[in-house]
Amino acid sequence: MSACQFVPGYTPKLGLRETQQAIKMIKDTFQVLLAQALHLERVTAPVLVTSGMGINDDLNGVERKVDFTIKSMGETHAEVVQSLAKWKRLALARYGFQPGEGLYTDMNAIRRDDDMDNTHSIFVDQWDWEAVITPEQRSLDHLKTMVRRIAKAIADTNRLLQQKYPLLTTSISETVYFITAQELEDRFPDMTGKEREDAITREYGTVFIMQIGHPLKSGTPHDGRAPDYDDWRLNGDLMLWDAVRGHALEISSMGIRVDAHTLREQLALTHTEDRLQFPYHQGIVQETLPLTIGGGIGQSRLCMLLLEKAHIGEVQVSVWPAEMVADCEKHQMPLL
Repeated sequence: MSACQFVPGYTPKLGLRETQQAIKMIKDTFQVLLAQALHLERVTAPVLVTSGMGINDDLNGVERKVDFTIKSMGETHAEVVQSLAKWKRLALARYGFQPGEGLYTDMNAIRRDDDMDNTHSIFVDQWDWEAVITPEQRSLDHLKTMVRRIAKAIADTNRLLQQKYPLLTTSISETVYFITAQELEDRFPDMTGKEREDAITREYGTVFIMQIGHPLKSGTPHDGRAPDYDDWRLNGDLMLWDAVRGHALEISSMGIRVDAHTLREQLALTHTEDRLQFPYHQGIVQETLPLTIGGGIGQSRLCMLLLEKAHIGEVQVSVWPAEMVADCEKHQMPLL
């Protein structure tokens, strides 16, 4: 399904060429601030992984992967990554990272089943990051500390951007309002999940919605989560208010990762215990993989927000339905 929201009276503040220059500034600036704040090293990451290893992200468990066979490897099946949530943890173990150390990388993925709209593209670009933690750091306090550091890096990037481009006026609060998914449902029981995100983020500007995955009192989760990377009690989504569209914008999904106990628990809840056969999952059960925290931060979404764009295609080159491209042109939303 493809749909687009048009913003009355919208006109881009930066032209196409200036937009490209500003995108580079955002990406160059933010990744440096992020690495400093979370003590991360940049590494090179895969676009492809072999099938059957349990490494690729299953997202909500229903999305089809882009897959093919490799001639020079006896027609071995390979997949384009959907995210690097699992690969990063394997890399931390392989490279010998210790508690307090971590990595980040540019993650480029294809999610063929994603809807196309103002904030969703089948091409996904993120800064994927992961850090080793101690058993004592598997806590909400440590999760909140990392969230606050990310929010500050975003706010600092925005301040530097606006010094160079004073036409941009988006305000980013580095003060994070924390709320659990259940508390959010209790506050707005008659709203959908997306409506609740809009309501709370409109009020507070920068919000982290915690504990996503388990069913709420209403019987459904706030949003879907794979059972084998985030601990559903120690995770969440970072939302920022997008004043251009008048909606909350999810910038990051992150969390403390499953240990042996929570992996078994969450696989049982989702009836996916068959995944325990994969080397990645065995590494968690046998405790040969480190305890970690990590997440992804949307590159194009961050650029869209800070550059006050109405459509993610204004800051990202992707494939769009011809009708959407034409309609966006009519409404002053030129797609790259």
